[in-house]
Amino acid sequence: MGIFSGLENLGLGKLKNIEVYEDEKAAQAGQGGQGVQAKQAEKPKVTEADILFDKSYTCPCCEKDFKAKTVRTGKVKLESADTDLRPKYQLVDALKYDAIVCPNCGYGALNRFFNYLASAQRKMIKEQISSNFKGLEETGGIYSYDDAILRHKLALVNTVVKKGKTSERAYTCLKLAWILRGKAESLPKDTPDYDKEVKKLKAEEGELIRDAYEGFTQAFMKENFPICGMDELTSTYLVADLARRSGKYEEALRWISKVITAREANERIKNKARELKELIQEENK
Repeated sequence: MGIFSGLENLGLGKLKNIEVYEDEKAAQAGQGGQGVQAKQAEKPKVTEADILFDKSYTCPCCEKDFKAKTVRTGKVKLESADTDLRPKYQLVDALKYDAIVCPNCGYGALNRFFNYLASAQRKMIKEQISSNFKGLEETGGIYSYDDAILRHKLALVNTVVKKGKTSERAYTCLKLAWILRGKAESLPKDTPDYDKEVKKLKAEEGELIRDAYEGFTQAFMKENFPICGMDELTSTYLVADLARRSGKYEEALRWISKVITAREANERIKNKARELKELIQEENK
């Protein structure tokens, strides 16, 4: 199906087979008490819709105003994080709301990158995306995982089309992989063909993890830190886990050793690195 499957419904079928780093490869080739209980029971349950609001944006591509669902600051509590730094929150998977898409022209990007668009990039998006874009359907009060997946795929294809920085492509691949993982984890057991659906989601996640690993390793060689808000040690740790998740255990050990031996690394990240090293070695037996 490919990681861009589903975009054909938006009029972007011609773009579903493009490669995330196709131009990068071409360039290289060329050179997360009873009474009290009764009172608690009466307390209204906070829903996902309660912690969202419609934030206003002005599209840097078509310059039209629109609104997108956004998580209210301070309204979600971090519970834990996966080894690849995917945050896991109470009540809501806040990651679903990180891709911002203009419903008028189809331009999309992760929130941190949305407002940055050069004139040449605007031209490429208008020619290859906006000219074919059929619009987005209304989603109601919240985004389903399918809504979020579609928006993140739009953000990723926009990043490829506009020839965005390698780190932006890698980070968008990683965010999409996290959304797919979230959907797989939350899929009801009574879903028709449950095992088949989970297998498909994990396969697509795996492809995106490998793309993220490729992109971040390239970004290390040609971009300055911080990369996507991460310092060098955090990025190195992340790349090590992406290598592990891609089955590249020798590479994973090489990357994680850099964190463990770094003089400037604090004990917190060194301990995390040691735990990851043990996991890599256990999986590589």
